[in-house]
Amino acid sequence: MAILIVDDIPVNLMLLEEMLRQEGYADIYCVRSGQEALEMLAATEKGAVEEKRVDLILMDVMMPGMDGIETCQRIKAQDGLRDIPVIMVTVRDDDEALAQAFAMGATDYIIKPVKEIELLARVRAALKLKHETDRRKARELELVELTTQLDLLNRRLMHMVPRDSLTEVGNRRYFDEILGREWNRARRELVPLSLFMVGLDDFKRFSETRGRDKGDEWLRKVADALSCVLKRAGDTVVRYGEEEFAAILPNTPNGGAMTVVHEFMAYMAALDGGDGAAQTAGETLTLSVGLATAEPCRGSDMQGLIAAAEGALYLAKGDGGNRIKVALDCQ
Repeated sequence: MAILIVDDIPVNLMLLEEMLRQEGYADIYCVRSGQEALEMLAATEKGAVEEKRVDLILMDVMMPGMDGIETCQRIKAQDGLRDIPVIMVTVRDDDEALAQAFAMGATDYIIKPVKEIELLARVRAALKLKHETDRRKARELELVELTTQLDLLNRRLMHMVPRDSLTEVGNRRYFDEILGREWNRARRELVPLSLFMVGLDDFKRFSETRGRDKGDEWLRKVADALSCVLKRAGDTVVRYGEEEFAAILPNTPNGGAMTVVHEFMAYMAALDGGDGAAQTAGETLTLSVGLATAEPCRGSDMQGLIAAAEGALYLAKGDGGNRIKVALDCQ
C-alpha cells in the first residue's frame, strides 16, 4: 500500500521515509507542499499515474502557503480522494489545532519529534482502516452491479412469454399462470371473468387427409385470428391443446365475451368467404366454441370456470360442430 508524505522540510521527509522503509513499506512518495500533494493526487485520481495510487497521507500541519489543514480540507472535498486517511504531523499539541484538523477530515495525528513506535502503530491502524473501507466499497459496487443485472434480467423475464413454437401464442403453462392471476384479480375487484375455448372439428382426420402441413397452417390461422380480435391489452390467447385454443377475457361479462366470439367466427369465415368453415379442396374444417363466464367470490375455484368452458366446447362438438355453446353461470 502506498504512502504519501507531505512536509516542506527535507530532513523531516527523509526521517519519516526511512522509518517507514525499514518497516517494509516500499511505495513511499514525498512532496514538499500542499499544492504538490493536490497535483499528484489529482493525476492519480484521473488514472494518469497509476503507479502512484495513494492509500495513506502523512502531512505536516505547518507549511508555507497552503498549510496542512487547508490541504486536508481540499483533499476531503473530492469524492475520489475522500476515503484516503490523513495523519497530521505537528509540533503543536493544542486543542484548537487538533480540532481544526479533525474538522477538516483528518484521521489521526502524530506529535513531533516523531517516535518510530508511535508512527508505525498509527500507520498500521490507518492502513487497516483504508483496507476495510476499500473492501466495503468494493462489496457495495458488486451489490449495485448485481442488483442492476438482476433488475435487467427480471425486466427481460417479464417480457418473455412461454410460447407455443408453432403458433407463437402462449402455451398451456402460460394459460395456467394468466388465468390464475386474472381469477384472483376478478375475485378482489368483484368483476366478471370470461373464458372461451376454440376447437377445430375433426382436426385429426383433416390432418391425415390433407397433410400435417395443412393442419399446422390452419392452427396458425386460428391463432392469428384470435390475436386480432382480442384487442385489449389484458386479453390473452393461448394454445390449450393439440387443436384447441383458449381466450381469457378479464373484466368481461358474458354478453361482451359473446360479441368477441362472434367477431372471431366472422373473421374465420372471411378467410375463405364461407360460413365459418375452412374449405380446402372438398375438405371442410369447422370450428366449435365453448364460452363460460364466472364472477369469482371467496372460496370459489377457477377450475369450475375451466370445466364449464370445456364442457360447453364438448357439447358444441357433440352437436355436430361449427357452433357456439354457452355454459350456465358458474362460480
